[in-house]
Amino acid sequence: MAQHILGVILARGGSQGLPGKNALPLAGRPVIEWTIQAARAARLLDDICLTSDMRAALQSACEHDIAIIERPADLATHQAAVDATVRHAVETYEREHATPTHIAILYGNVPVRPDGVIDRAIECLLRTRADSVRSMSPVGKFHPDWMHRMDGDRLTPLRENSIHRRQDLEPLFYHDGAVVVVTRAALFGASNDDPHAFFGTDRRGVLSNGYVVDIDTEMDLKLAGAILSDRCLETAEAVAAGANR
Repeated sequence: MAQHILGVILARGGSQGLPGKNALPLAGRPVIEWTIQAARAARLLDDICLTSDMRAALQSACEHDIAIIERPADLATHQAAVDATVRHAVETYEREHATPTHIAILYGNVPVRPDGVIDRAIECLLRTRADSVRSMSPVGKFHPDWMHRMDGDRLTPLRENSIHRRQDLEPLFYHDGAVVVVTRAALFGASNDDPHAFFGTDRRGVLSNGYVVDIDTEMDLKLAGAILSDRCLETAEAVAAGANR
């Protein structure tokens, strides 16, 4: 089968934390359009589709000439599994387009991701022939060695230690949501009883190397807006400087 890499953008309409977040205005455009822009900029994606139950998100996809997948109600709840939603999108896409060999999963509520991270994740997957690659960021100050359980006001360390310098913490990383890339075989070979099964058995990671903002709250929206506004200003200043040379 010829290689075909499909980007699948997820944009569910409901949100318990911030209703309709994918369509909220952010630095001059709807939240979802920042992910559409990132997908369009990825040179290794052969095609892109967007799956959603939101009219506004589907309209944005149409305006950017991206294939739309109307998500059924049972896959638009907060209990719906990511892998089931992506499988539905891929199967629907395949009816009119090519059969993808690899799928890049992009969350529509992640408007801030470093340039190039989608391509780097795809390159890692192709190079290693792994089942999946996820973008990762350092846990930083929220390290398990500095976490405690609270029983009333009584503290119990999550992991017993006496580490007080950040430099002495074990390097640990979390999936930041910028991108997940999987093989079609891993996605469709997953069991239904394990929500992580679609990552396969050979799971890899790439460092995002920059800010990633996953919008779940009003504060996340404000943070993303500040970062994106700064980027737009820097771009405008660079263009102006070039024009004045």
